[in-house]
Amino acid sequence: MKTYLGEFEELVLLTIATLGAEAYGVSIQQDIEARCNRSISIGALHSTITRLEEKGLLKSWLGGATQERGGRSKRYYEITPAGKKAVTESKSLRDELWSSSKIKLSTIK
Repeated sequence: MKTYLGEFEELVLLTIATLGAEAYGVSIQQDIEARCNRSISIGALHSTITRLEEKGLLKSWLGGATQERGGRSKRYYEITPAGKKAVTESKSLRDELWSSSKIKLSTIK
């Protein structure tokens, strides 16, 4: 069954893939904000992450407690094989649309 991703879901999955072992809430939020030049709330991010986990596209685990966080643990995220498939299908669709575009989108300024 094909999984369709919303724009923000795709950004979150790709950011987690980019961050690798350092993919946790705040680092994901900061990376998206820096790359996209847009502000996102941590609540919106966590809602999206929860939805992606429920779809089986992400998995998470708790790291060790750190003194800098007052003894609290960070929750880390990783894309599952189903998540990788969903992102790949999304990219393929976008590539197909770009290739078959009737106008030269890359030259618009």
